[in-house]
Amino acid sequence: MITRIQGRLAAVHPGRVELECPPIVYELLVPAGDVQALNTDVGRDVTFHTLHYHEVHGQGSSSIPRLVGFRTPADRSFFELFTTVKGVGTRKALRALELPITRIAAAIATRDADLLVSLPEIGKRTAETIIAQLNGKVDKFTSGTDIELKPAAGGVNVARDAIAVLSMLGESRADATQMVNAAIAAEPELATADAVVETAYRIRGGN
Repeated sequence: MITRIQGRLAAVHPGRVELECPPIVYELLVPAGDVQALNTDVGRDVTFHTLHYHEVHGQGSSSIPRLVGFRTPADRSFFELFTTVKGVGTRKALRALELPITRIAAAIATRDADLLVSLPEIGKRTAETIIAQLNGKVDKFTSGTDIELKPAAGGVNVARDAIAVLSMLGESRADATQMVNAAIAAEPELATADAVVETAYRIRGGN
């Protein structure tokens, strides 16, 4: 199995690139969101972290080997996870991933179905399935992404302190952020981290 390949980026097309590894030129499928950045690398040596699979045609009577290329191992890992979702195949996932992986992962972590529905190929039902199957599994892919945080009456530091407390209590960062945002949206006058945490748990408990 080919897991990494390096060569000269010869051409970029919608959804695919040509990579020169003399005397061979490989065609790699790439996520939609990578195409614009890759256009600036044409003519340069680049490295792709790859997945190798067979695309089935003719109701299974034939198959074509395909190579999918990602700019980082993390992007490849997210793609592997993303395509475990029922109804999200390789081609559909490649077209859907038109935003940075970190932003899509953050949307899953915070149950932002609207952002997911805005992606190509992703309808409301598919977005709900993605969230149901992947929420709690994508936190590591949100690294470096600032999930929007609502300021409490005591300022944004109160909200950040509340997230820190919730994290110490075992909540993931994404879940803690969502809980804090929900608490502040419900009671904007909250002025201390303890009050935010108490309200967050009360809301999650349905009381």
